[in-house]
Amino acid sequence: MMQKSITRGSLTGIIFGAVIGAGFGAITTTLNGVLIGLVIGLVLGVITGALSAALTVKTAGTTGGVSVGAYTGMAFGAVFGMLVGVLIPTSLRMSANTEGMPVLDALMMGRFETAILTSFLLAILATIVGAWIGGKNLVPRDLKK
Repeated sequence: MMQKSITRGSLTGIIFGAVIGAGFGAITTTLNGVLIGLVIGLVLGVITGALSAALTVKTAGTTGGVSVGAYTGMAFGAVFGMLVGVLIPTSLRMSANTEGMPVLDALMMGRFETAILTSFLLAILATIVGAWIGGKNLVPRDLKK
């Protein structure tokens, strides 16, 4: 069950990570921004999806369901996103092509802002993956016994 869930979680993470990344890159209104967001979304999606799925299998198992999976993913995504956001080097963060957009400039200004943004986006992604995996692994109970 673990291997199948990790594979399914990685695939779900890739799909939704690409959508979230491309959507966030679309704020720049340039093709480069969309493509860079798409690639970052793909990379973080596969990592977040696999780790979130593995953790969801451990916490929800076959009895937890969608809710346990969603909350597990949400907590994991927030913590993992905070770690990823804090570890982004200052030189990379300052060289981000924000196209002079005030919203993106404000989000990339400091380490704290970048960490909060990354935490929020990965919490969304991991919540989707956790709910999906928790729902797929749920084995309904037989209430007639």
